Amino acid sequence: MHGDQTSPLLSPLHRNGEGKLSAAQRGEDNKNSPLQPPPAGRVWEVAQVFLWLGLTAFGGPAAHIGLFREEVVTRRGWLSDEEFLDLLGATNLIPGPNSTEMAIHIGYVRAGWRGLIVGGVCFIAPAFVIVLALAALYAQVGTLPAAQSLLYGIKPVIIAVIAQAVWGLSKAAVKNRLLAVVALAAFGLSLIGLNELLLLFGLGLLYMAYKLIRHPSRPRTFALSAGGRKGALIVLLAALVGLLLSAAAFDNLFLIFLKIGSVLYGGGYVLLAFLRSEFVGRLGWLTQQQLLDAVAIGQFTPGPLFTSATFVGYILQGVPGALLATVGIFLPAFMFVFLVNPFIPRLRRSVGLGALLDGVNVAALGLMAAVAGQLAQAALTDALTLALAAGAAVLLIRFKINSTWLILGGALIGLLAGR
Repeated sequence: MHGDQTSPLLSPLHRNGEGKLSAAQRGEDNKNSPLQPPPAGRVWEVAQVFLWLGLTAFGGPAAHIGLFREEVVTRRGWLSDEEFLDLLGATNLIPGPNSTEMAIHIGYVRAGWRGLIVGGVCFIAPAFVIVLALAALYAQVGTLPAAQSLLYGIKPVIIAVIAQAVWGLSKAAVKNRLLAVVALAAFGLSLIGLNELLLLFGLGLLYMAYKLIRHPSRPRTFALSAGGRKGALIVLLAALVGLLLSAAAFDNLFLIFLKIGSVLYGGGYVLLAFLRSEFVGRLGWLTQQQLLDAVAIGQFTPGPLFTSATFVGYILQGVPGALLATVGIFLPAFMFVFLVNPFIPRLRRSVGLGALLDGVNVAALGLMAAVAGQLAQAALTDALTLALAAGAAVLLIRFKINSTWLILGGALIGLLAGR
């Protein structure tokens, strides 16, 4: 929908005259080097979008991806679905918080290195402030503020948002029957508990092998320029540093979280395992209950789940600790995206690596669908939650209502229901 045709109710971020870019415009935009100064106003656009999303993006990484797609693909036309999927695939191949890395990628593509910083910081900042306030309250009263009613109304809407994103992205990602099989395999194997990193890499590599065998006469490798070789060396060195960090034992708050951010795949529940190992098991700085409360606060506040680190930092060392922990856990994400993003177009041009990206993309969609199914089992518990999910799906798909309003409406219904 173009800007002059969209009701203000459809997008709180929308401004007159804005709208989707044409394919030609988008192609021209993507020719700009991320190291060149971006056109005037783009950094502000990135800041505006991700501050709002940081305030309203509930539900974890899968839901965040759905919200990002709605805003930057469907409403603003900054990326095509194919470009969005390539960023998502690259994000799934590196450690760190997936949705935050997507915000950083999108900011980088839209507004260069300034956009990279602004996109990530603006997505993180609202959650940091909210979690910091809740941590201060927790330190005074020793319990979590009541959040069950809020979540009761939000979760059904989140399920509809994820389902819409999976359906929309699948049209671009599932290019043939074999990729459909890969997506279904990722979905089914995830439900029976297979490791998500194994699924992403394993299925992606299998599809790459199939494409190389099927097209043996086409180039199987991609030649890197001198600059590309230097970039690849930097990536390898970064991976080596990550491996060394993972084996190191620190008792410094910043370094502990820097290590976790450098090596962690798998999201909030894997984060729980890392935090328990370091702070409960090895150092004894937190109790088991404090750790569970930290992860719970990260889950029911908007923005990245990794802001659980903010809570832990505050409990241990006050506001300075919250800042150190937050910077430590998110800093590697900015570095990884800066290193990886320039290689994504080259990956796409290679038969083998492009096939790897295709396989990873559809496997990621299968995992998102599995997350939606698991959340639905926990969230759709009665007639009201079923009605909320169904109503949100209709409003999203048929009437294109912005998901932010639906999330806020779900939260209000949850509070009024008092569940």
